[in-house]
Amino acid sequence: MIRRRRECERCTRRFTTYERVEEMMPLIVKKDGRREGYDRAKIINGLKRACEKRPVSIDTIETIADRIERTLQERGEKEISASVIGEALMRELHDTDPVAYVRFASVYRSFKDISEFMVELEELIKERKGPLARAAKPPNSTDPRQKKD
Repeated sequence: MIRRRRECERCTRRFTTYERVEEMMPLIVKKDGRREGYDRAKIINGLKRACEKRPVSIDTIETIADRIERTLQERGEKEISASVIGEALMRELHDTDPVAYVRFASVYRSFKDISEFMVELEELIKERKGPLARAAKPPNSTDPRQKKD
């Protein structure tokens, strides 16, 4: 981010502008096959909605967006699936704020019913409690994500 102090030639009032170097970002391939240009504002807005009324600063949201962009650039691909970005955002939110993570996951994963949502919540609770909680509780046979032999 480049910060510049400027002066209006007409009224001589001074102001600050912020400039960002525009890197070549990949095209995003949506679920339906459409392709669109990468839009940082969509990432920021999605994060803001998930973090609404949560103790997550705008600086943290910007930092998450920066990490996502850096990851996309480092991959060096011309096209990238929107699901890759969605999963990366979920990992970031999982580590940042569990409520924001669940909010984002509920929209991103489009749960079909409350049981799918509860499975996700239970998994989050297990991870928060640590490995002892996972060892003490036997696997749930009604978990739709578990494979059946």
